[in-house]
Amino acid sequence: MNDTIDRGAGAARAARNAPASDPVHRLQSTMAAARVSFTWLGTRRTLTPRQKQEAADTFDAEGRYLSAGKKLLDTAHPAFRAVTGVRNRAIGYWRGVSLPYPEPGIRLIRQDRIEPFNRELTGLRQQLTGAVAELQEHYQALKGGAHQRLGRLFDERDYPPSLAGLFDLEWDFPSVQPPEYLRQLSPALYAQESARVSARFEEAVVLAEQAFTAELSKLVAHLSERLGGNQDGKPKVFRDTAVENLSEFFNRFRQLNVRSSPQLDELAEQAQRVIRGVAPEELRASGDLRQRVAAQLSAVQSKLDGLLVDKPRRKILRTITTVAGAT
Repeated sequence: MNDTIDRGAGAARAARNAPASDPVHRLQSTMAAARVSFTWLGTRRTLTPRQKQEAADTFDAEGRYLSAGKKLLDTAHPAFRAVTGVRNRAIGYWRGVSLPYPEPGIRLIRQDRIEPFNRELTGLRQQLTGAVAELQEHYQALKGGAHQRLGRLFDERDYPPSLAGLFDLEWDFPSVQPPEYLRQLSPALYAQESARVSARFEEAVVLAEQAFTAELSKLVAHLSERLGGNQDGKPKVFRDTAVENLSEFFNRFRQLNVRSSPQLDELAEQAQRVIRGVAPEELRASGDLRQRVAAQLSAVQSKLDGLLVDKPRRKILRTITTVAGAT
């Protein structure tokens, strides 16, 4: 027990005394946890045992070996898709301004971006309210369509009388730091909690590095593949977004990068230099430019592949060892 306390206290001191240049310290001191959650109407129901057996009889099967469900509403209806679209935009925004954290449902955002984050989600919640109100206008018609398609499987009890309160977007900022009261109540427990939190943030650094490396590799590989070679004797077609998505990545990388990997930083800079000032129209107009950009991106891609295979795995193993040692 004393050895555990000593190790925890040592880790806590090390975390407090870590230089500002340390990625873990930088992440822990500049980021806040953000959690986004949804209340959402379920649109599928499992068939009752009797209904499953009835369906099984059609195929001369045993009901207990059959899994079956029914779709309550047409989720492809424009009004329902508008509601789903708000949820997708909220998730996309949250992920776009945050880094992964090794606890389900939690991501890390910059502390100086909390207010813009709050404003953006407030606006999205208002959009969701409006979209749900529009969906309510079509609700009876959607139920009528479901009645026709489901036949005897339709059950009025599956449908709430109103959609009010059944769709919502919520967010909060849970604490991921050791509680301050433990410092006075039990310095030993506080030291252990500090060590555990440090290990979590070390893992978060690894997760962020992995995510950035994988995303950059995917974007570079896609653009390189579209620019290189021909299809049916003609240059392959590529969309403007193949270039634009890379530019967006560089902006996000600059804002969220914790500078944990000099190799990744250098490869991101190399890729950015390759496409800096290059417009999609220029790539379409010049075969030489296409081939040069494709070749340079391929060189970056091969090095990114090496990072994906080697470095993240070694760091994860070290992180797991650190967690085990602090418990």
